[in-house]
Amino acid sequence: MKKILIKNATLINEGYAGIASVLIEGDKIAAVYPEECTIEMERNADEVVDAFGKWLLPGVIDDQVHFREPGLTYKADMHSESMAAVAGGVTSYMEMPNTNPQTTTKEALDWKFNRAAEISVANYSFYMGATNDNIEELYKIDHRRVCGVKLFMGSSTGNMLVDQPVALERIFSEIPALIAVHCEKEEIIRANREYYVSRFGEELPVLFHPLIRSAEACYASSSQAVDLAVRNNARLHLLHLSTARELSLLDDSPLSEKKITGEVCVHHLFFDDNDYAEYGNRIKWNPAIKTCADRLALTEAVRTGRIDVVATDHAPHLWSEKQGSCLKAASG
Repeated sequence: MKKILIKNATLINEGYAGIASVLIEGDKIAAVYPEECTIEMERNADEVVDAFGKWLLPGVIDDQVHFREPGLTYKADMHSESMAAVAGGVTSYMEMPNTNPQTTTKEALDWKFNRAAEISVANYSFYMGATNDNIEELYKIDHRRVCGVKLFMGSSTGNMLVDQPVALERIFSEIPALIAVHCEKEEIIRANREYYVSRFGEELPVLFHPLIRSAEACYASSSQAVDLAVRNNARLHLLHLSTARELSLLDDSPLSEKKITGEVCVHHLFFDDNDYAEYGNRIKWNPAIKTCADRLALTEAVRTGRIDVVATDHAPHLWSEKQGSCLKAASG
């Protein structure tokens, strides 16, 4: 088995930052030496890579991406986006089910796994999508293989909005998997949209996006998901949190003790609603970016461990699809 030694790198890992060397045997890390490389270390390797002056980091796991295959490959596919992931240091990804067809059947899920085995250059897993009426399909899948069940408790494409109380109770009480939830209350979004359209018309600029997909819509949905999880002792992951108030639904316990975890996306850490004036639809996402106070609270929650995951929610579109009013331009 070939041994590769990466020597004298600046290793960044688990709170450590300093000169170190790493020995790789085959496809596994065999040893980490938190010191400068010695002649003996080099003799024990078949190949030596001098990384002095360079950073060495573990491969990133991105728990939320949209790779557009099948059905939307005019935007991107598993090969192009896994290549982009690896180029940026992401070596494993978890892909979402709102493709075409949607990944809401075992057959569609198996197709994705088979396709990724053919063309993905990074490690992969896929979420199974929930609907109001596909509980039997959720029973069919091997939950040790998938990364979780994706649940839209807010606007989504097609029929993936799960809003029927019976369906929600069954998913949270019966499915033995992590339930990853997009939380925005559809009724609040709809009421906000009708209000602003009635006052200002259909051609609303992007600064209306966080007013329509408001902080209130996020918290109402997130708190409902937490209530469902607590009552049913379910494993819940709150995707792309965007407000300070939602952080009250999480705690600072060690990750190993948590049954409810939270994620923030990089764009909610770097942008707030003041940035719409400069960037417009380029920073239009769901959930919308919120206030500076929200951004700062999310950043602090990452620092303290209340937020457990930082993800990208990578969702490519054509530039032409990002044009128009906040009701027409694609989010992502």
